[in-house]
Amino acid sequence: MTSGVMVVDKPAGRTSHQTVTEVRRALGVSRAGHTGTLDPLATGVLPVCLNEATKLVQFLSADWKEYRATLLLGVETDTLDTEGRVTARVEPHVGEADIAEVLGGFVGRVVQTPPLISAVKVRGRPLYAWTRKGVAVEPEPRTVEIASLEIERFDLPHVTFKVRCSKGTYVRSLCADAGRLLGCGGCLAELRRTRSGNFDETRALSLHAVGEVGRQGGWGAAVISMVDALPDLARIQISAEDERKAREGRHPSAGMIGRYHLPFLAAGDVIMFVTMDKRLIAIGKMLASSAQVLSMEENRQAVEILRVFNEN
Repeated sequence: MTSGVMVVDKPAGRTSHQTVTEVRRALGVSRAGHTGTLDPLATGVLPVCLNEATKLVQFLSADWKEYRATLLLGVETDTLDTEGRVTARVEPHVGEADIAEVLGGFVGRVVQTPPLISAVKVRGRPLYAWTRKGVAVEPEPRTVEIASLEIERFDLPHVTFKVRCSKGTYVRSLCADAGRLLGCGGCLAELRRTRSGNFDETRALSLHAVGEVGRQGGWGAAVISMVDALPDLARIQISAEDERKAREGRHPSAGMIGRYHLPFLAAGDVIMFVTMDKRLIAIGKMLASSAQVLSMEENRQAVEILRVFNEN
């Protein structure tokens, strides 16, 4: 296997880009990319796509994320975390019940304003680039979703909690908003991503372990195959002739899809095409439901090919 996904345990103090560069060099691969940025302060799950698997980033980056975070009450900073300049400090006089009520109130759809040191693009440049230049810009608020939030420990002024949230959620902003609502201010003290989509921390390798994999020269179970990295997609195993057509970028017809009929597909569903030995050939989007495909003319396009993968 020359392509796949490695789950890396990003250490604190490194950017996600630096971590990916270390992985690429350790494994000797030509291409590598991650599926969602972790700030230097944060640790934990960073899925790194290798070689042909870099084409999977667009299908993995929208996955839900899970974090363990520690909120520090009574301290506000210009970066919304403990690495920034302190702008306010008070003695927090709040009870556990009030904290639980405020944090619980974030579950659901909430509007967040991206932190001024985030990578969100404003007028074509990352927000942090404008901030470092001293240029005042107003980022657009965005709606995100908090699926669950569970408090694990009170050790005031610290509160540790687990949160499951949608792509684009800023836990720093959540901590700052919680502190503001409690009337004492707050910021993020620690952050660890425990899951990104189907990848959790039990599979995450330290950078030292990644280096060992590289020195041994065989990836083995350390790398997840491209097919296994997408367990939620419907899978169609196709013949060698249909594989050739797919690799040429030819969009599957109703006649072809009808030969591999999957009765539960709806228009808009994303599916994968694999070889008989379960190597990924292409990912496509259904243009009609399974039932509709059966009544279409055989030569009519039924699937839009989104990505084609070379030998892997």
